[in-house]
Amino acid sequence: MDIILPVAGLGTRLRPLTWSRPKPLVSVGGKPILAHVIDRVMPVDPDRIVFITGFLGEQVEAWAKKHYDIPLAFVQQPKMRGQTDAIVRTREIATGSGLILFPDMVFEADFSQLESTDADVVIYTQEVSDPSAFGVAVKDEQGRVTRLVEKPREPISNEAVVGIYYFRSMPDLYTAIDEQMARGITLKNEYFLADAIQIMIDEGKTVVTAPVTAWEDCGNIEVLLGTNRYLLDRAEPAAEREGALILQPSFVADDAKIEGSVIGPYAAIGSGAVIRDSIVRDAIVDDGAHIEHTIIDHSVVGQRARIIGRPSVLHAADQALIRE
Repeated sequence: MDIILPVAGLGTRLRPLTWSRPKPLVSVGGKPILAHVIDRVMPVDPDRIVFITGFLGEQVEAWAKKHYDIPLAFVQQPKMRGQTDAIVRTREIATGSGLILFPDMVFEADFSQLESTDADVVIYTQEVSDPSAFGVAVKDEQGRVTRLVEKPREPISNEAVVGIYYFRSMPDLYTAIDEQMARGITLKNEYFLADAIQIMIDEGKTVVTAPVTAWEDCGNIEVLLGTNRYLLDRAEPAAEREGALILQPSFVADDAKIEGSVIGPYAAIGSGAVIRDSIVRDAIVDDGAHIEHTIIDHSVVGQRARIIGRPSVLHAADQALIRE
């Protein structure tokens, strides 16, 4: 089975963090979003991980080659024309079964039974109280998906689609995408995966759902901080530091320098960060950031940003400089 990760998006809702970094490499809970996603699929022993890159894709490629010692492949989506326009570019690489994940979330799911399933497609879902804000799967009495509906006005289903899809045969999906494009089925000039799956359903393919037991969004800064709290609640406590007070739950990288500061609760401090005479709580401080004489609360500080003497709620881009 191949793992397919569309990572070509611009990540506009996470700016200013994504001006200089692709969204999947934004940190949460002490490591990039993309690392959390890959960690959760490695137990299936994938044949290969395929990255569909675009904006700042060279960063994704360099990061993946540095951290993973399994077969990797990279294809480009040069223009943002939607989900299936990205996926179809893997046609020459992913020729068997495939697990497609959109890496803007942290989740918990069981993939152990996928390769023994009789279904052609498995869509991962989570029950929600208000389905009007999500795409949902509508099923018949036998539990087969009959329709995928985006943000239904009527409560026809409470199974929200979370962005994880298994295809027993990727060539079957490519055939459906070809039909989708030939028929010009788009929304706001973009091709969506739900429409290709609907073509497969209409042609008699068996599509079922499987649950995720957790689904934490990383789509904007506010929910990113919420996901950071979720991960820290489930992580090992940060080690105590001489000359600093660490309030749990928190994460502090081994090589971060903390002097005369209070860290936490719910603070994630990245590799090489320096924090002096400051308070950092409910925050993400990324690799190499430098913070002195300030209070950082409910904020995200980018890589190598410098913040000196300005108590604030702020979101600092990579390499930003903020002085009092």
